Amino acid sequence: MNLGNRNFVRGLVLMSIALLFGVMAQTYQIGQLSRSGPGLFPFMVSCFLFLIGLFTVVRSHFVPPVPLNYNGRNIALVLLGLAGFAFISQHANMILGIIFLVFCTTFAGTSYSAIRNIKIALGLLVVAFAFKHFLGLQLPLY
Repeated sequence: MNLGNRNFVRGLVLMSIALLFGVMAQTYQIGQLSRSGPGLFPFMVSCFLFLIGLFTVVRSHFVPPVPLNYNGRNIALVLLGLAGFAFISQHANMILGIIFLVFCTTFAGTSYSAIRNIKIALGLLVVAFAFKHFLGLQLPLY
């Protein structure tokens, strides 16, 4: 087992997330394909995610290894973006939370572009408004 290979670790992480959500989906009624329960969709998604992770692990043995490195600053920026999104969405509104999330987490990338960040934020806002108005989700957008 080579935990220094980014592809191998990526596959293991995907499989772990899939197992976590697959086990949690089992707490809901699965039902049948003709009459699905609330746990069927998350269970199916977790099965597909597990297969993708398994293929990634197997593939990592046949391609040249990519070194795994950690950057604490980038991890902190992503965590700050997620925590800020949750805090701002709770205390102000989700529009500001989405904008903060995008602009904060993109500092963790290799290049920074305000125009690209605006486009990403607008795309996420369109998705959020679609979820609120077409799916009826109770999102605190404004």
